Amino acid sequence: MCGIAGAYRTTDTVRIERMLDRLTHRGPDGQGVIATDTGVLGHTRLAIIDLQGGRQPMEHDGALICFNGEIYNYRILRDRYLRDQTLKTDSDTEVLLRLYRTLGPGFVNLLEGMFAFAILDGDDLFLARDPIGIKPLYLAQRDHTLLFASEIKALALQADQVTTFPPGTWYHSRFGSHAYYEFAQGWPQNGVFETVERAKNAIRAVLRSAVHKRLLADVPVGVSLSGGLDSSIIALLACAELDHIETFAVGMEGSEDLEAARRMAQYLGTRHYEYVYTRAEMEAVLPDVIYYLESADPALVRSAVPNYFLARLASERVKVILTGEGADELYAGYDYMRALTTPEDLHRELEIAIRELHRTNLQRADRMFMAFGVEGRVPFLDVESIALALSLPPEWKLAAPGEPTKMLLREAFASDLPESIVQRPKQKFSAGAGSMYELARVAEERFDDQTFARERQRLMQRWNYRLPNKEALYYLDTLRAVLPERLIMPEMGVSRSL
Repeated sequence: MCGIAGAYRTTDTVRIERMLDRLTHRGPDGQGVIATDTGVLGHTRLAIIDLQGGRQPMEHDGALICFNGEIYNYRILRDRYLRDQTLKTDSDTEVLLRLYRTLGPGFVNLLEGMFAFAILDGDDLFLARDPIGIKPLYLAQRDHTLLFASEIKALALQADQVTTFPPGTWYHSRFGSHAYYEFAQGWPQNGVFETVERAKNAIRAVLRSAVHKRLLADVPVGVSLSGGLDSSIIALLACAELDHIETFAVGMEGSEDLEAARRMAQYLGTRHYEYVYTRAEMEAVLPDVIYYLESADPALVRSAVPNYFLARLASERVKVILTGEGADELYAGYDYMRALTTPEDLHRELEIAIRELHRTNLQRADRMFMAFGVEGRVPFLDVESIALALSLPPEWKLAAPGEPTKMLLREAFASDLPESIVQRPKQKFSAGAGSMYELARVAEERFDDQTFARERQRLMQRWNYRLPNKEALYYLDTLRAVLPERLIMPEMGVSRSL
């Protein structure tokens, strides 16, 4: 896990060094910049695999790569496609570069993991991003130079406009852009699973495999444990693989997450750590949270605050952490989805929610963990897990009146988890951790009605953005202090769940 920055059609290393200065939090374990005749690549490293040999940018046979992410099947690919080659490292980075030189751009289809990377190969530039957009990548154009970086802030001094590199896409300077992944296969096929019981067996198997892949590391691995269903499932499956696991929870005094996480940690026998924060601490860290998050979306900021404290806590003991991110989008966990009463409407909404994850919850998770040099991994969003979830009849995911959401997922693990966890209602991270309403109260005290009305009108006219409340204005005002509005608004995601 790292931060990358680079430029195509320039040899100006000073520019890339300045960009990397804004990405050092993503890679505290090393930094490098190398120029070729046609471009410059820069890298800040968080060492997870091959701690000594994986330094970047990395060169092979005249080609150069900088890479952010993890490829969980890199050893399988190395043994299958590169067995006649002598590699210099045991890193996934070198495997990526050699696969590109051996197989061409289409090798991206073989990768299992999360990634954003750039390759300079002679006169050519190659960029790629993982299927769902777990790892970020942004582009900017200045004169005849193409710039790219892991975060918007790295491009802020270089360009007037920034665009998001699309998930599931690769770009080659000679062949153009190509969408290599599409999770939406249309309406689920009837008869893939004849019974709910077979579906539950498949869910258990695919998540067990997804967690197994994501335990690959040469550093300590932990689990974010909120005491909710999703994180409890991930913790359960990780404990089945490792003799010792560390779990982490945060919240305000008396928050439901803290108590539920304690019970689950005791049930699993993990080494459990928690941090209790106050309203004053939330206000104090909010500028940092928003600076790293690069969004003013209210729902996202609310959940980013406890995520920030969680990342800070976890960074004291681990460098990799597994989370339950993505389960609500796959199995209809949000309360607002109860209003979708037909299978067609629910399935359509799930597809939209998954497609937008890279600009909402995945952005929050990446930025908060990387702010403290921690790599977040998301087993629910393994491509096989996504394919399975979207192949299930959506009527199995509809929540009956008075019934908790995600019953299919709950029942799949009902025999392995405490009843209190299986039946615990879905809560957004910010609600369970106790921060949801505190920041809204601060915003009400800060802005009068006239200021809010004026800004709401201006933002609608300028950006076609409907400012929902004073809380959103509070966050936007804070973000504008560190990033210009022209870079924020065109790329900012809007959470579908408030």
